[in-house]
Amino acid sequence: MSLRPETLGLLLAGGVGSRLNLLVESRAKPAVPFAGLYRIIDFSLSNVMNSGLTRVGVLTQYKPLSLMRHLGLGEAWDLTGRSRGVKILPPRTGFRDSDWYQGTADAVRQNLDFLEANPADEVLILSGDHIYNMDFHAMLEYHRFKRADVTVAMMVVPKSEIHQFGAGIIDRDNRIIDWEEKPEQPRTNLASMGIYVFDRDYLLETLAHDREEVDFGNHILPRAMAQNNVFAYPFYGFWRDVGTIQAYWEANMELLHSRSGLSPEQWGVRTNVEAEGRLGDRAPAAYGGEAVVQSSMISAGCKIRGTVVNSILAPGVVVERGAEVRDSILFADCVVGQDARVDLAIFDKRVKVGVEAVIGHGKRDAQVSKRYPTHLYTGITLVGKEAVIPAGLVVGRNCIIGAKKVENEYPGTVISDGESV
Repeated sequence: MSLRPETLGLLLAGGVGSRLNLLVESRAKPAVPFAGLYRIIDFSLSNVMNSGLTRVGVLTQYKPLSLMRHLGLGEAWDLTGRSRGVKILPPRTGFRDSDWYQGTADAVRQNLDFLEANPADEVLILSGDHIYNMDFHAMLEYHRFKRADVTVAMMVVPKSEIHQFGAGIIDRDNRIIDWEEKPEQPRTNLASMGIYVFDRDYLLETLAHDREEVDFGNHILPRAMAQNNVFAYPFYGFWRDVGTIQAYWEANMELLHSRSGLSPEQWGVRTNVEAEGRLGDRAPAAYGGEAVVQSSMISAGCKIRGTVVNSILAPGVVVERGAEVRDSILFADCVVGQDARVDLAIFDKRVKVGVEAVIGHGKRDAQVSKRYPTHLYTGITLVGKEAVIPAGLVVGRNCIIGAKKVENEYPGTVISDGESV
């Protein structure tokens, strides 16, 4: 069953995503690789495709080039043709900061011409930086059944995490009667997923009301609730916000456990392999006679001669003889040299680790990152794109190695826990 053509999609893909640190240094958060082959935005776009939505605008802002190249014309998600398509919607930038998107509602307000050019009964507003599988058709039918002005997709999360989300308090009819945006002392554990259905006319009227109202969670929803017609759509499937290094690492690791519910293949997630140099079309992974692989995801084009345990390797990764990779995520075309060791790390693309180097040395409950204590605190070490790790270098826990670092830029042979280079 498909969505009615009167539904228009808006995918918000412009957030800074600064808590992902080096991973968003040169790309937008929705363009960050995930699960070896995919990008984060692939999950939202595939949900759009699998739900039958045919028209979607993608609102970009920060460092959008990688994302725009990945989206192309929408062919990978069957969103090209006479009555379907993906439209990139950058901010109408000028010389002032105020010309950029000031919030989620302001981003939609700046693109009212797109809404007016694409008549629709409802507008489905999505975030481009979550990992989930959702049938939008069911949510739209629920919205229509309730005759709602606004419907918010919501799910139960641990109360210890609710401070990261908008939180809704509902009555017996699932009507939202109160709202707390990122509450420090929450009264509920029902969290917003950042997915909204708006009656189109109501949305246009609301956005025209007050240009100081720039955010859905802080401004638009509280005012809409005063009109008593905002409902929560309960969701019980898999959904993860991967906006932090820890959450990103944990979600990737869930791929390795069959009972986690995370399965891009079963969900029908697509990606644009053309934009990635046809990563998915490389030769099958090759394993040497001494290779050991356990509980890992190995992509096409990888060459494994060492040991890989509980890790995710994107296309083209090489693990040389005697090398070990454990509990790590390696983006495309990284090389781990002979007898090197990588433990609890995330590598951006084309990192080269020298012979006998160690990334992730010592106990995992070590000194947190001195520069980014709220980003790296569980032992994960980040290595930026195209960095070269010298032979024999020992790097501790919660460290950061910047992009394109070369051998003569390191201060010595040991990088202590929590340090950045």
